[in-house]
Amino acid sequence: MKQKPETRKEEIVRTAEMLFKKKGYSAVTMRDIAQVMGIKAASLYNHIQSKQQILSDIVINIGEQFTVGMSQIVATDSTSIEKLERIIALHVQITLENPSKMATMNNDWMHLEEQIEYYLTLRRNYEESFRQILKQGIANGELKEVDPEIILFSIISTLRSLYLWIPKKEDIIKEDLLAALSKVLLTGVAV
Repeated sequence: MKQKPETRKEEIVRTAEMLFKKKGYSAVTMRDIAQVMGIKAASLYNHIQSKQQILSDIVINIGEQFTVGMSQIVATDSTSIEKLERIIALHVQITLENPSKMATMNNDWMHLEEQIEYYLTLRRNYEESFRQILKQGIANGELKEVDPEIILFSIISTLRSLYLWIPKKEDIIKEDLLAALSKVLLTGVAV
C-alpha cells in the first residue's frame, strides 16, 4: 500500500517535533522551524496557527493514542499480567513509531495552554486505569503484595523514558524488546 504524501502541516509538525526534542519547546521559535524547512516564517501561518498549536497537536495526539490503547486493554477479559504485557507493548509501539513526539510529550507537556487540563485528564485517567490493573493483580494473587504506587512509578517511569533509549539502538527487534521489558518489569531480574 502506498503511503500518502506528507502534507505541509505534517512536515511543519515533524520539523517542530525534531527541534523540540533537540532544543526544548521554549527554545524553538517559528523562525527556527521555517529556517530548517527552508521557507519564510510567515508562510508557516498558512498551515498552522502557532507554535502552541503544534505542541498541542503533538501532545494531545499521543495522549489520545495512549488513552484509546488503555481503553482497549481494560475492556478485555485478560489477566492482570496479560494486561500489563499489553500496556508495555502499547508503549513500545507508540515510542518506536514516534520517538520525537514522545520526547515532546514527556518534556514539554507543561507548556500547553488551553489544552493542559484536557491533557492532564487524559494522563490521570490513564494512570488510574493502570493503577486499577495493578490492584486487581495484587488482589488476585498475580502480583506480589507491593504498594501499587511503587509498582506504577517503577513501570511507568521506564516506559515513559523509552524515547531516550530506543533511538540509540539501531537493531531493535520489537518482539525481543517486548519480551525483555516484560520479563524485567513484571518478574524482575533476580534468579
